[in-house]
Amino acid sequence: MKFPGKMGVVLLNFLALALAVYAVGLVFTSNFNMGNLLVWLLAAAVAGYAVFRKPLNVWFSHGAGRVVLVLLCAGLAVQAGIIGFLAVSGYADRPTGQEQVMIVLGAGLRKDKPSSLLRMRLDTAYTYAAQHPELLIVTSGGQGRDEALPEGTAMREYLIQKGIDPARVLAETKSTSTEENFEFSLDILRGYGVSEETPIVYVSNAFHCYRAGRYAEKAGFARAAALPARTPPRSLLPCYLREVFAVLYYWVFKTSESGFMHAMVGILSLNKRFFYK
Repeated sequence: MKFPGKMGVVLLNFLALALAVYAVGLVFTSNFNMGNLLVWLLAAAVAGYAVFRKPLNVWFSHGAGRVVLVLLCAGLAVQAGIIGFLAVSGYADRPTGQEQVMIVLGAGLRKDKPSSLLRMRLDTAYTYAAQHPELLIVTSGGQGRDEALPEGTAMREYLIQKGIDPARVLAETKSTSTEENFEFSLDILRGYGVSEETPIVYVSNAFHCYRAGRYAEKAGFARAAALPARTPPRSLLPCYLREVFAVLYYWVFKTSESGFMHAMVGILSLNKRFFYK
């Protein structure tokens, strides 16, 4: 019985150290955003338990401590369930090849170049667009406070440089959220004879596809398929932790334009260096 206990302590200490190193790295190399904040809180919680596990175990064993433990376990179970749901649902509504429009959702620039997260979306979009030359493409994203130009413009230039015909690519450059990505893209597409009934495919990272699909429906698109792109390994933890809360927020408010989240995202996004290299 002692061996599993000792191994558990070793694994706990290793996890606490790994998370602490990762969280400290975010301080020096990343922007202050919701995903990072959640990683820091997780690292602090695991490190705190590793240091004070004996008195905490006693407190968790009865009374109010036991209630707190049950709530923590329930919260972790819900979070794990939503992460699993997001990982699977991102691949649920795949394109059929009959779509007439592709909308590529923005994800941040490094000055005037797409971030690693965004490059994965654009490379996925390029591969599919090259196989379906009839697709009309919209690159959607406004200009952040530390970006040299709108994301939609940089994304369009990226696809053109890879060989997509410029006449096929339209840039939407005013949106500040996923919800606006679809709303403003539809406004542009109506000028090209596209309606809400036109089948479309949208491109985002897999963790984001579920919520993107709901906002596509909200904007009016009746037939929207998802084309999921990979997520950089170093961004998986912050992105999925953040998306869990974004999905919970969506389930409550059904929009990103009400409540407190939209303003908070603006406050937290101070500068981009880690995710958006």
